[in-house]
Amino acid sequence: MITNSTSGTNLHEIAPGIYRINTPVPEANFNFNQYLIADDAPLLFHTGPRGMFPLVSEAISKVLPLETLRYVAFAHVEADEMGALNQFLAAAPRAVPVCSQVAAMVSVNDLADRPAQAMADGELLSLGKHSLRWIDAPHVPHGWENGFMMETATRTLLCGDLFTQGGNGEQALTESDILGPSEAFRVQMDYYAHAPHTAAALEKLAREQPQVLACMHGSAWKGDGAGLIRALAKSLEIKAMARPLAA
Repeated sequence: MITNSTSGTNLHEIAPGIYRINTPVPEANFNFNQYLIADDAPLLFHTGPRGMFPLVSEAISKVLPLETLRYVAFAHVEADEMGALNQFLAAAPRAVPVCSQVAAMVSVNDLADRPAQAMADGELLSLGKHSLRWIDAPHVPHGWENGFMMETATRTLLCGDLFTQGGNGEQALTESDILGPSEAFRVQMDYYAHAPHTAAALEKLAREQPQVLACMHGSAWKGDGAGLIRALAKSLEIKAMARPLAA
């Protein structure tokens, strides 16, 4: 469904009760996604930058009243992840930010107009029919405070900047290869921290056995998520080995 004909913002259900909101930015050959989980306590994962608030809120209103949002969650502190946070908090009086404990401590409880619900690693957040497990993943791909959320009923991993794909993200959900396109995009400006524990953090995600990967940029993906995450870990390892040492 196209929710805004001028911007091309569109809305698609990628798993039961989970909606991908996509806004293409053709001049940058890029796109931004947010994910809405419609439930007794609705949750939005990613807000988009502040300037996209009207587009994202318009799309949300096609599914549920904006003011009923209960949670506004994000992987780490960055404009496209949570730039419109306070605008959503103003529009939804009962909404609270959801983030890692580190994010709440170092940034969010200062930046946000309401205190955050800080999630511990492995902690569950129940929305009603859906439950989300917080998974700490510092520096994967970047941000000390980074983490992801795993929806346990649909096995949907809200995986933030992992598997970022350029282009307009026309296809909401694909079973085609996204590792190749995402790695091709990454090598242009490597935004991975390549921390000592990157492989272990990706293995931790793989053990969740996701069946849908809800990417922040590009198509969401359906299939053997564990296998794809492990393939990403292997690709990062090979590329790191091939990278020349700094002088």
